[in-house]
Order: sequence, then C-alpha cells, then structure tokens
Amino acid sequence: MALLELADVRASYGPVQVLESVSLSVPEGGAVGILGANGAGKTTTLRAISGTVRTRGTITFDGRSIRGLGPDRVAALGIAHVPEGRGTLMQLTVRENLRVGAYVRKDRKGIAADIDYCLDLFPQLHSRISSSAAALSGGEQQMLAVGRAFMARPRLLLLDEASLGLAPSTAKSVYDAIGRLRKESGIAMLIVEQNANLAFRLIDSATVLEMGRNALSGTSDELKGMDEIRRAYLGG
Repeated sequence: MALLELADVRASYGPVQVLESVSLSVPEGGAVGILGANGAGKTTTLRAISGTVRTRGTITFDGRSIRGLGPDRVAALGIAHVPEGRGTLMQLTVRENLRVGAYVRKDRKGIAADIDYCLDLFPQLHSRISSSAAALSGGEQQMLAVGRAFMARPRLLLLDEASLGLAPSTAKSVYDAIGRLRKESGIAMLIVEQNANLAFRLIDSATVLEMGRNALSGTSDELKGMDEIRRAYLGG
C-alpha cells in the first residue's frame, strides 16, 4: 500500500479551478517528482495534500483519508511541507527556527541530537546558529527550511522548488544534502522542481502535469529517455 495516494484530486481558488484531475502515489521511503510548466498545478497539488486549499477527490495518507483536514492536523500525522519561498521565521534565530520545527515533540535529548544532525547536514548553518533567519543568504534560508521540516520527524516531506533563486552550486549543495537526508532517514519525499536535472538525481519516478491533469508518469529512467521530456526539462 502506498504511503500517500491521490485519486482524481481537484482544487480551486475561488472560481478558478487549478487542478482538474490529479492522481499519484508515493511509496513508503520513496521519492516522487512533479514536473510541469508554470501554472500546471504543481504547487497546488502540494497545498491540497497539506490542507491549505479546498479540494475534492481522494487523498489518503497511511491508509486514512486526510482530505479536508487542516494544516495542523495534517502535520501532526507526519507530513512536513517546505513551501516555495521557504517560509522561515525571519525574526527568529537559526536555532529557534529548528526548535519551532520540533514543537510537537517532547524528547529533549532527541531534539538536541537532531539539531546537531541538521548542522552536520548543512555545515553552513553551524556558524550562523545564533543569527536571525533574516540575516541568512537565500541558500542558507533554504537549508534552514529543510532542516526545520526534518525536526518534526515526518514520514513524508513535501518540497516545493527547493532550488528556486539559488546559484547552481548552492542548489546542488542543497540537493546533495536532501539526498543524504533521504538515504539516512528513510523519509518519503514528494518534490516539485523546475530544475529537472537536479530532481532526477533524487527521485525514483515522476508525474508530469499539464493544465491541472496528469500528462505523463513513469520511472526516472523512462522519463529521461523520452524526447519530449529531454527537450522540455533537460535541455536536450
């Protein structure tokens, strides 16, 4: 059974329907990508899962329906969302942001150990531990956002455009760390990413959305072998 499953999911912002019919699944410990042009519905799909947009259709997580649940209840079930724009708490320090990520946890020793793990995962944050998030570079803020999501110890991580606005070398460093996190933690991931070359280094399979609908799905190797995917997303 899939950890996460969407079937015929539809979503609207007021009168504008953005998702017409989206279906996908993420296995336990798997990494699945969502590709598509701007406006295809990628971000809205993640918002539908995390409960920040009204939806119809079926959304199940670990065998139970989560459609219609609020973001707090979805997060409590083990889904962490790193939104586009990072969503760090700018007035708080790096350490405080990481602690906020663990707000539902009571294991003080485990929290301290996981903060150390985040600093090992993202060494750039080590010397910035007492700096406010507002003082960080864009890359450091993205690292902090991923680290804060990990602090909740989720079973599923939703990542929205983790490379957006970053220099190529910084984006590669962020994705290297995310890949290490996946390998060492076993967290399942659903990844929206415009830079498909980065995404394909991490994901096992992907779904391509067009105008709020599934257009193509397949393993990473299958999709990379398609001419239309290479032309549209891989610069081939």
